[in-house]
Amino acid sequence: MTTLLTCALIAVLLPYIAKLPVAIEMNKLGGYDNRHPRAQQSKLDGFGARALAAHQNSFESLIVFSVALAVVLGTNSVNAVTESLAITHVVARVLYCAFYYTNVDKLRSLVWLVGLGSAVAMIGVSM
Repeated sequence: MTTLLTCALIAVLLPYIAKLPVAIEMNKLGGYDNRHPRAQQSKLDGFGARALAAHQNSFESLIVFSVALAVVLGTNSVNAVTESLAITHVVARVLYCAFYYTNVDKLRSLVWLVGLGSAVAMIGVSM
């Protein structure tokens, strides 16, 4: 169970950690505009735009992973398989951000699929 809870914590923190490069890039646009951050974010390009997309996608992924965790915990299916799948999901999501930042699009898409697949598999093996 500790493995699943650790993965949950990392997954919850990842969108906020992924926001750091966005904030740095926003700051380069004349300072971080805390009054209108979304308007400022719309002006990001290159690395900043990719960092923003990684940040936003981290929230989207969190929803799927949260449901997978709820199913695993709700069906009392905590075992080595579901824990391995949770670890795979978290590693894939960290790699996803790294590949997005560095503009490695094909590997980014592959690890996105691995992350999604691992969360769906968590549900599947819990049925």
